[in-house]
Amino acid sequence: MATVYLSLGSNLGDRRANLTEALRLLERTGRIIRRSRFYETAPWGFQSEHLFVNAAAILQTEMEPEALLEATEQIERQMGRSRKSDGQYHDRVIDIDLLMVDDRVSQSDRLTLPHPLMHERDFVLMPLAEIAPNAMHSLLGKRVEELWTDWQNNNKYD
Repeated sequence: MATVYLSLGSNLGDRRANLTEALRLLERTGRIIRRSRFYETAPWGFQSEHLFVNAAAILQTEMEPEALLEATEQIERQMGRSRKSDGQYHDRVIDIDLLMVDDRVSQSDRLTLPHPLMHERDFVLMPLAEIAPNAMHSLLGKRVEELWTDWQNNNKYD
């Protein structure tokens, strides 16, 4: 049984309902053992008038990471997402990212674990630190709580 850390976001439609539905559909892939509160955040990497609602979840599953990635992409399509980011970020009904799977380190054309940008994103770290502060980033050798503190210390707002 693998422990998977997920990030979810939505900035179109009923954002909270979108996240709730995605979490419900993720139950088909395993068992969600924790989920964060919902956090409203600004878009990252692109301009939009639509704010995001983000959350994190911990999923226990028997699925291999590549199969789980395919399942999450199917959920995104089912919920109306027409395309994944192709180097350009866009508004989206739902986005589900695999952040970490146990302590695995892997890279393929489709999936890199741990997620290569997770430590740079407040909308990932804030909800993840709520539910998994002691989860260890297997490449950076830091707990999620430490990554969140580092992000806050390096991104001061005036």
